[in-house]
Amino acid sequence: MKASFESYTLFFKNPSGTSRGVLTEKTTYLLTLTVEGKNYLGECALFKGLSADDRPNYEEKLQWVCDHINLGRDELWNQLKEWPSIQFGVEQVFQNCSYNYNREIAEDRYNPDLFQSAFMGGEQGMRINGLIWMGSIEFMREQIQQKLAQSYRCIKLKIGVDWEKEHEILTQLRKEFSAEQLELRVDANGGFTYDEAVVVLQQLATLQIHSIEQPIKAGNLEQMKALCAQTPTPIALDEELIGVFEYEDKLKLIELIQPQFVILKPSLVGGIKGSLEWIEACDIHGIDFWITSALESNIGLNAIAQWTAILYPEMPQGLGTGSLFTNNFPSRLEVKGEMLYRRK
Repeated sequence: MKASFESYTLFFKNPSGTSRGVLTEKTTYLLTLTVEGKNYLGECALFKGLSADDRPNYEEKLQWVCDHINLGRDELWNQLKEWPSIQFGVEQVFQNCSYNYNREIAEDRYNPDLFQSAFMGGEQGMRINGLIWMGSIEFMREQIQQKLAQSYRCIKLKIGVDWEKEHEILTQLRKEFSAEQLELRVDANGGFTYDEAVVVLQQLATLQIHSIEQPIKAGNLEQMKALCAQTPTPIALDEELIGVFEYEDKLKLIELIQPQFVILKPSLVGGIKGSLEWIEACDIHGIDFWITSALESNIGLNAIAQWTAILYPEMPQGLGTGSLFTNNFPSRLEVKGEMLYRRK
C-alpha cells in the first residue's frame, strides 16, 4: 500500500463573490491510495483563507500522510485533527478502497461508489438550494431568475456587502413569492457587526426568511449566544465550527451558543467523522443541521453527496456547486430542477 498527492487548480466560470472577497480560482489536492495495483482517489479540498489547515506546510503534511499511509484510516484521522481537509481526503481514499477493492473501478476513477443507497444507484434524488453569489444587483437578479426558471423552491443568497440593496432584492422576492412557495436562506459570512445584526435579523423575520448563516464574525461567542437567544430569524452556525477539533469542545460550543441550525462542511470540519461529532452534539440539544459543500471539485462533491444521502435529509442541502468551474472533473452528479441525482 502506498499513496501520493498532486495539486490541481480549479477556475471559476464567473468570479464568485462573498463578503470575504471575490474568488476566481481555487487550488485543491488529489490524494491517491494504491493497493495491489489499483488506485483509489480522494480530495483534500483546502480552502485558502478559511480552512483551519491553511498553513505554509500543508504539502509537507500531505507528504507525511503518504509516508505513513500504512497507519490506516482511523489512526491517520486521529493524528490529523488540526488538518480537517486532509482528514476528509484520507477518509475518501480508504472508503473508496474498502467499497471497491473487489470491484472494477478503473473506468470511473473520479466517481467511485462509496456508500450504498438509492441515491448512489440513481433511483432517488436530494433537494438542494439554489445558490446566489454576490455581485452587482443586476447579476444577482439574473441568477435568481435562472434558479426560479429551474424550479428551485429554496434559494440561498450571499449577503453582507450592500445590505440596503440586498434587502431590496429579498423584499421584492417575498412580494412575488410567499414563504410557502419559496424558501429564502441568506448567508452573511460574518459580514455584520453585532449591532447591525440585531437590526438585520428583525428585517429578515418580517420577510419570513428561513435562516441566516453566520451573521457576525466567528469567535465572538458571547455575542453569538446573545443573538441566538433573542433572534426572530433562525441562525445557523457555519464558520463558527472551523478550528474546533476536540469533541468535548464541540459539545461546549453548541451548549453555549444554542443555535437554531448548524451547517456542516466536511472539508472544513474533519470529514465524515468530524461532521458526525457535530451532529451528535446537536442531537443532544435538538438542533437540526444540513450539509454543504465547500467548493470541492466533483471528486469531493461526489463523496459528500453520497454520504449526505445515507442521512436521509428532508430539508434542502447545499450541494449544487458542481457546475461552478470551467475545468472540473467528469461527474455522475446532475441537477434536475431542484433535485440532485447521481447517474448509474
